[in-house]
Amino acid sequence: MVIYNPKDWFKLIFQLHKSDTLRMLLPNMTWIGIITWIICYVEKQYLTIQVPSLTIFHQISGFIISMVLVFRINSAYDRWWEGRKLWGMLINHSRNLSLKFNAIIPENDLQTRKELQRLIGNYPYALKAHLRHNKELKNLEFADENEKQKFLQATHKPNFVAKQLVSFVTQLCKKYEAEFPSYLRVIQENVSQMTDICGACERIKNTPIPYTFSLFIKKIIFLYIITMPFTFGLTIGYWSVPIVMIMFYAFASLELISEEIEDPFGTDANDLPIDEISAKIKDNIQEILLPQYGS
Repeated sequence: MVIYNPKDWFKLIFQLHKSDTLRMLLPNMTWIGIITWIICYVEKQYLTIQVPSLTIFHQISGFIISMVLVFRINSAYDRWWEGRKLWGMLINHSRNLSLKFNAIIPENDLQTRKELQRLIGNYPYALKAHLRHNKELKNLEFADENEKQKFLQATHKPNFVAKQLVSFVTQLCKKYEAEFPSYLRVIQENVSQMTDICGACERIKNTPIPYTFSLFIKKIIFLYIITMPFTFGLTIGYWSVPIVMIMFYAFASLELISEEIEDPFGTDANDLPIDEISAKIKDNIQEILLPQYGS
């Protein structure tokens, strides 16, 4: 995710980032400009008949396309923001789980505390790898090589970690049942809520914008832009070249931005910073359960 100062807007206008749509669309914009110039040249030099202006058509259709694109980018942003809320909930549930265990588990029971810190800290990294469809093991902690191999073979890695956590919590319930007959069972609710978050993230990941809708937007933008030189060239001549290029940049940029943020769990510049969030969760858990080891 790109970190920037939103108040420094003048600097942002002239900044070209690798994710900037201007950089990505510049080759296509150049071709659009060349095609527009050719059409204007042909109209000026060889068109002898009087053709009525059709700019009113593009004015009306431009408003309609703008409304469609507003709906498109709002839908994509809703998915991005929902993903951010889900990972925020994962932070909260991980902290709550750690705080409850910190209040229950004796301070001298370091083995139990380390195991809880390892299992809870592994969950966001397992979820991240699952959403990105990779087998990344960085920052994951395993008890032994056998557990590592089982994790790699698991089809659903967050479930593998959740299963370990539920099993360990169940053992703790039996171990501390005399001192805390019901409190530890409440803790299992946080574990199930973490699994609910995983399911909600999968829903966003595996349910893209309907194909027909996405295809329609691309086609209507193409038709709108490709017909602009034929109408604007008759009225404003070669000035239609920069105007068509700017309009193409505006409409195509909105579609590119929507495509990028509708899947917020990837590694694109505008995707959610789930690497940083996972690291924050792990540090918070260690600070709560193992303060003597630092954050």
